Amino acid sequence: MDQKDTDFMKVFVAILIGLLVFMVLAIIGANAISGKDSVDAQQDPRVQAAVEERIAPIGEVNTAEVKQEEAAGGSGGGADGQSVYNSACMACHGTGAAGAPVLGDKGAWEDRIAKGNDTLFDHAINGFKGMPPKGGNAGLSDEEVKAAVEYMVGESQ
Repeated sequence: MDQKDTDFMKVFVAILIGLLVFMVLAIIGANAISGKDSVDAQQDPRVQAAVEERIAPIGEVNTAEVKQEEAAGGSGGGADGQSVYNSACMACHGTGAAGAPVLGDKGAWEDRIAKGNDTLFDHAINGFKGMPPKGGNAGLSDEEVKAAVEYMVGESQ
């Protein structure tokens, strides 16, 4: 090796050693600044309180009993077919999605209506072909589903 190569190797090794020393000092400094002996942030009661405050609007569970309109003795059975249709049925029966008969299409509803309301109620409550039970809203009562069916039949005759 000539003198230039030797000088280059000395400078290169010196730079590597310098970087290694800098890295070790940086790690030691970071550990000193972070305060390894301090309380873990997830164990800190102030952090826990802040998290609970942020999630409170969505983290609460309401265990109160649901008031039933039917229990109030309202006339008409308490179920509004049009509002149930608008909230659960319109997505498919308003567009014809998945082969659903469109509300008001007399030709599409004619054969279905001829089978009788009991068959329509059964299909709506328990599901039929591509239609899920209760239109995919399991929270609906059978009376609400029947009211929606009656509304759709009335609008499609």
